[in-house]
Amino acid sequence: MIVLGRIVAPFGVQGWVKIHPFGDDPAEWRHMPQWWLSTDDKAPPEQWVAYTLKACRVHGKSLVAALGEVPDRNAAEAVDGYFIGAPREALPQPATDEYYWGDLVGLEVINEADNSLGMVQGLLSTGAHDVLQVKDDKVERLIPFVAAYVLDVDLGARRIRVAWGEDW
Repeated sequence: MIVLGRIVAPFGVQGWVKIHPFGDDPAEWRHMPQWWLSTDDKAPPEQWVAYTLKACRVHGKSLVAALGEVPDRNAAEAVDGYFIGAPREALPQPATDEYYWGDLVGLEVINEADNSLGMVQGLLSTGAHDVLQVKDDKVERLIPFVAAYVLDVDLGARRIRVAWGEDW
């Protein structure tokens, strides 16, 4: 499952929910007929529950959505804090040089000298740009996911090449 965002609050009295998205183009989610919800972002796929998407719109920096199985404010309060996800095959294909965070987790990160810096453990959204959390046996590195530092992402080889020193 690819985690897309998190429900952060009920929205209104008719069962709508406010969502904090974890990606750059959450408006594209409205083309998916189903969203999957779970209380645990690391839950196996069989523990995610499918919900029917009735409506979705951008609301400031967030999204608001109506789900078929969430008919009123009480039901919206019950799913507050749930993660929203989807199986990889249900998501729209990313454009060239765009990636889903879930596709990057687990990739090896190497620098220009071919030294391994560790594996991507996760990503952080800082507002200005996303940041790779890279860990090896000894240290965690936070590498900005911007063109100045990320030279190449090769999903087939499961590697990310960066302009980053071992001792940074």
